[in-house]
Amino acid sequence: MSTVEQTDVLVVGSGFGGAIAAYHLAAGGARVVVLERGPWLSGEDFDQDFRFGASGTRIFDFVIGNGMSLLGGNCVGGGSVVYFAAMPRAPRFVFERHGSLGRRMWPAAITRDALEPWYDRVAEALPISQLNWNDATYAGGLWAAACAHAGRTANPVPAAIDRELCTNCNWMLAGCRFDAKRSMLLNYLPAAVSHGAQIRPLHEVQQIARNQDGSYQVAYNTVHDVDYRVVTGSGTIQAKIVILAAGAGATPVILQRSEPVLGKMPYAVGRFFSGNGERLNTAIIDEDKARSVLGLDRGDGLAYAANQIGKGPTVASWDDLDDTKPEFERFSLEQLYFPPGLGTILAQTPNPDASVPAWFGPRKKEIVERWQSWLTIFTTSEDDNEGVFGPPPPTGNATRFSQQMLGFGPLTYRPTANTLHGWELSDAEIKRVLEKDGLAEVRPWTNEVVGAYTVHPLASCRIGDDPATSALDDTHELRGHPGIFVTDGSAVPGALLVNPAFTIAALAERAMPGIVRAARERGVDVRYGAPAPDGQTAARDASWTQAVRLAGAAGA
Repeated sequence: MSTVEQTDVLVVGSGFGGAIAAYHLAAGGARVVVLERGPWLSGEDFDQDFRFGASGTRIFDFVIGNGMSLLGGNCVGGGSVVYFAAMPRAPRFVFERHGSLGRRMWPAAITRDALEPWYDRVAEALPISQLNWNDATYAGGLWAAACAHAGRTANPVPAAIDRELCTNCNWMLAGCRFDAKRSMLLNYLPAAVSHGAQIRPLHEVQQIARNQDGSYQVAYNTVHDVDYRVVTGSGTIQAKIVILAAGAGATPVILQRSEPVLGKMPYAVGRFFSGNGERLNTAIIDEDKARSVLGLDRGDGLAYAANQIGKGPTVASWDDLDDTKPEFERFSLEQLYFPPGLGTILAQTPNPDASVPAWFGPRKKEIVERWQSWLTIFTTSEDDNEGVFGPPPPTGNATRFSQQMLGFGPLTYRPTANTLHGWELSDAEIKRVLEKDGLAEVRPWTNEVVGAYTVHPLASCRIGDDPATSALDDTHELRGHPGIFVTDGSAVPGALLVNPAFTIAALAERAMPGIVRAARERGVDVRYGAPAPDGQTAARDASWTQAVRLAGAAGA
């Protein structure tokens, strides 16, 4: 049965961009509804397991495209629930990048200096703190020691982690059971609910249409809480303001599907996609060399053998974030924990002999048996914004071929020579550092099976000053469609060379005063000026706990 209702503001997605928008608009007095395609889980619901039906399959969205695969969040809290909480600010030179445009990508109004107060606001709300060497995991310490041995520097990263609550279980990618990782579930979302915002899980937005009075109708399907391919209902919500924050792999798909009823989309919708230049290298550490070359000793007779112990990335090497270098030769290298599952299956044996199978056989079995001695290094580099979304699937952002998590998407990605050059340079540097004096054997990710990959998709509806190459103006409003805004990673113009969550959140904060003004102009009684949310207090509030419990029980 279809239903139609009305609200002031409809927010699509509940990650960083959606949660921040929902909080400010609800706190300002607007009626706010948030539609989230995934389930609503928290705390004790997050499993330390990857079995089917555990949180590890329920809260992820893994979309296989043509040449690029995307891993994102699919739950209330979105990407903030499945991120590793590393929160560096983007390097200053990133905002001056040209890419292949021949001119500055970013809007003139946005520089690193202009974004600083918005970074500060997010840091206060989560909060974010600088890790120190006492917080470094075994893997982070090994990476730092290898960098020092090879003549590089390394640094602990800033992170949104409560160090007193963290147990170093290294399951934070699948949601944090201990509420140590500061996701949107602990700050902006409970604060939004406390101001009256409604969050509706298992609601997948399909299309946006414009009403005669300039407001919008947003059509959605509700999906089954176990098999996301099963539609359990549908409805329409009318809103004066629509904020898209479904992620860079879903926001452009919604807009493309809406074009027949909404009107012509800007050229840049679904184009100029960036995978943040991401790439993995897997090293198999020689434990004896870790002891003799690096002088490491855990104190229990082992030098390392601790790939699984920790809290995601704690140490990065930023020597190549050098503004004197040409574009496409700059990158960062970060220690990362890629949990068992896809990473283990796709890991190749470090064998230069092309005649020896890299995917299976005795050597593959040997390295899997030594998985505790793995060290994964994560590259973020300058790609060329070469991703393009084709025609949207009939529903959702992908054609699902399993009950949860997996689907085929419409993205095509063909790395240019510029992108490949950056990857080659970073691969060579990782190999130099980790194979020095026989410390490890290293093999980079291959694009041959599922293509390149990204856990930080960006730029598919990017902001900019040039209508020919940007879908949004510098207020995040969709060109030609007043009252529709985009505040997720798809608004970021290009690769950031570091983990992007902090910048996505800062941009969303920056966009809010303008969105509030636009809402007022469209007849919404709303004000801007709410303080940073006291999310940890709100998360303990009975109304928030009750809201989560009821949403989970209802399955919708």
